[in-house]
Amino acid sequence: MTTTPDFKQLAEQYRSELLDRVVPFWLSKSQDKECGGYFTCLDRDGSVYDTDKFIWLQGREVWMFAKLYNTVEPCREWLDAAVQGAEFLRKYGHDGNLNWYFALDREGHPLVEPYNIFSYTFAVIAFGQLSIALRKAGQEERAAEYADIAKRTFDIVLSKTDNPKGRWSKASPGARAMKTFDLPMILCNVALEIEPLLEPDFLRKAIDNCLHEVMDVFYRPELGLIVEALGKDGNLVDCFDGRKLNPGHAIEAMWFVMDLGKRLNRPELIRQAVEICLQEVEYGWDKAFGGIFYFMDRLGHPRHELEWDQKLWWVHIEALISLSKGYQLTGDPRCLDWFLRVHDYTWNHFRDAEYPEWYGYLNRQGEVLLPLKGGKWKGCFHVPRGLLNVWKILEAIAEQP
Repeated sequence: MTTTPDFKQLAEQYRSELLDRVVPFWLSKSQDKECGGYFTCLDRDGSVYDTDKFIWLQGREVWMFAKLYNTVEPCREWLDAAVQGAEFLRKYGHDGNLNWYFALDREGHPLVEPYNIFSYTFAVIAFGQLSIALRKAGQEERAAEYADIAKRTFDIVLSKTDNPKGRWSKASPGARAMKTFDLPMILCNVALEIEPLLEPDFLRKAIDNCLHEVMDVFYRPELGLIVEALGKDGNLVDCFDGRKLNPGHAIEAMWFVMDLGKRLNRPELIRQAVEICLQEVEYGWDKAFGGIFYFMDRLGHPRHELEWDQKLWWVHIEALISLSKGYQLTGDPRCLDWFLRVHDYTWNHFRDAEYPEWYGYLNRQGEVLLPLKGGKWKGCFHVPRGLLNVWKILEAIAEQP
């Protein structure tokens, strides 16, 4: 039986890591003071090794600094860092009609067309969260401008749910028609992030649709797991994409659903999300070496992704959020047992004791594959967001009578 930890001490561990090491790293190393926006391709010590800018990561970093301003303290340095990134995005990140590019060069010239729907979703939360921060700071005019960008981009996202890549899709016309879990999953979070900007009826409909897709369509009771792709008819498909499981995605989605359950006062939804989270962690855990697999196959066939058995930072950090939140909301001791196991693995393998920020990519055995702290996919998001969330959750648990 797991010994109950000192939640206050644990909360301080996460708080200190966030505010003393991780946030200062991104503030000092990533801001491009000459051209605007952020460098995200940072080596182990924070030195820049590539200057291209990826819209996913630009939007995420804007959001992160705005979120810190709104939830930790109104630090002007954080607000300024968010605004300079948002201004770069506003000027260069889209084609003039809020179709958000995937990648830019350092100066803001487009490199990759706006094919990726997640460039749009992260623009939504970036401008939405920052508009809230600017309103708090008394900058009403800019706040209104950013809120408008967020709302109009969100409308575009919702218009693309049936064909996210649009004319940039590589699929052959009439090819196997499938839908994927990633968009409804992220929309569960996006809707709450910009809640103050949306009409209540519109928000309710968006939330209901996302919850239906996640919990009634992609969650398969016969498997006890969430699948990454289904046929357009909602049936399982026996192909590489149709057999693909991503435990990290499913685990992350469950804390989004827990938040929605709390927001909607639906304890049964919270309990269901906790059960799915526990099933996913148990299924995805590497019994030989520890850690959670990146990709798996629901029929046990070989995966085509060479990185299938790697251990990735975001998967474990999202598990920490979901498991701690599940324990906070239900008191289920299984959540605490798994939280402590994942906590030990994550802090022992991903945290760099010498330089700030955390490693992102480990091999199956838990050894560092890449010493980078940021790149094309890893930026100022999962580590600080995870530390912030878990800090606040553990602090709340510690204060419970």
